[in-house]
Parts: sequence; C-alpha cells; structure tokens
Amino acid sequence: MGLLLRGPPASNDPERLLAAIEWIAHSVEIVQCYHPGWKVTLADCTVANGLHGRLAFGTPTPVAEIPKLAELLPAVEVALSKHGSVVDRGRGANVLGSPLAALAHFIGVLAKQPLAPQLQAGEIITTGVLTDAHPVKAGETWTTSLRGLPLPGLTVTFS
Repeated sequence: MGLLLRGPPASNDPERLLAAIEWIAHSVEIVQCYHPGWKVTLADCTVANGLHGRLAFGTPTPVAEIPKLAELLPAVEVALSKHGSVVDRGRGANVLGSPLAALAHFIGVLAKQPLAPQLQAGEIITTGVLTDAHPVKAGETWTTSLRGLPLPGLTVTFS
C-alpha cells in the first residue's frame, strides 16, 4: 500500500508512477465473505462494497529511501504463516506483473469512466494481494515475512 503525494499520471512508466507516491508500507488485507463457500459473483461483491473487512499495515517507508524500487516490486516475495507454519507464498509479479502495473491499470480504468473521480494527493492506494485469501478463526496468529524489500513483516492476531 502507499500514500499518494499527488495524483498519479496516466502512464505505464513505473518511475513516473513512483514519483507520485510518498511512502509505501507492507499491508495485509483481511477479507470477509458472508456467502457460503465463497461462492460469489461480481454483482455480489459490488453490492457488498467489495470483500474488504480490514487493512492492517506496517511502518510507512518513504519511496525515496528504497533504491530501485520499481525493479524490486515484481520480485518481492512474501511468506504468509499461521502459528509459525507457512500457509502460502506470493510474489509481486502476481499482481498484473507488478504492483505498479496494477496501479497503472486502475488509473486507466478510472480515466475511461467520466463520472469517476481521479486519484488525488493524500489517498491511500492498495494494488492487490500477493497470496490467496485464507479462512481465519478467533485465537489464530498470522504473520508475514518479506524478502526483497526493506519492509518488516506483520503479525495479526484474531480475537
């Protein structure tokens, strides 16, 4: 996730997109679904305003402090663990090739919708998840660890 310093340009150039981002942080999206067996349609997601329940994020790190960030993002790796056992692994390339490619795509989608507001300074952006969603239960502790970016992992405990 990141914080926009200014409205990002309509561009596929990762460096131009990064220039519009003040800081990034590792984040974990907690999704929720009230449909049995996660059998949902796009319309279901739209009516429920997506499947977003919560967003937990770590310490913001200024983009300027991470050299070659555009090159690092596709290769970043995350391990998602439950009670210390790895449940899933993901890479930045899982998100349309790079989180910045996902941002460029989103900007393009907004540009084609005349009534949709464009992204602005001060907005938080998320660009997709690197792993699948997994069911959680009260009492579980989930952690992430990152390789390839100087960002700490996260710990989320469900009560």
